[in-house]
Amino acid sequence: MRQRFVLDTTAITDSGLREKEHYTSICESANEILDLIALARLKLEISCYIPYPSVYSELTSFLRRNECNENTFIKLDTWLVKKTPNRYEVKIPAAIFYEYIISVRQKTNRGRRLAEDYILEASAIGKSSEKLEEDTGNLISKFRDKFRTVMRQGLLDSAPDLDVLLLAKELEAGVVSSDIGIKKWSEKLGLRFVEASKFPRMLKEYLILLGVKEKIDEESMPSGEVD
Repeated sequence: MRQRFVLDTTAITDSGLREKEHYTSICESANEILDLIALARLKLEISCYIPYPSVYSELTSFLRRNECNENTFIKLDTWLVKKTPNRYEVKIPAAIFYEYIISVRQKTNRGRRLAEDYILEASAIGKSSEKLEEDTGNLISKFRDKFRTVMRQGLLDSAPDLDVLLLAKELEAGVVSSDIGIKKWSEKLGLRFVEASKFPRMLKEYLILLGVKEKIDEESMPSGEVD
């Protein structure tokens, strides 16, 4: 069966992936991964999709902020299949929505309790601290970090995240991401999940077994757009 994968932004930009594969920059990692995707498409008929326009816009904006050259965007447009998920036809079990609502409620309660704890701590600072502004600033910074972890970790918190799952469900494809929320809900939907940091190694292993060189240079790369 022909393999398909739906890529989240982190499939290209994840910092853990760069560290594991020893890439020196986001632009280098993006180019190398897109090269692997190109070879996998031509040699293995593996197709990699990206939800359009949500995830595509998020990814291209990220790469432009990091000043990647135009060749990176040409590769992205050539080898990633841009597709909008069919939000009206994809069917999601009601049990998933039920569980999601429970998760949101639990996180909301945890966020409220965390805020209450920090209000009490801030009150104590106001009464006793000689460095009021500095200590209050540090407290706000700590609160933001913990609140972000409590409220966002393991939760789908953006339209692009949901589009990744909907498109994967529609295509019966695997999901490539490093996002904890996407991973959690991929598993609940019965979707194959591949960690972003492991995806390049997986493609390399496939290509090595076919006798394709592991090291990919510009001279060996295909050119031109594929339908």
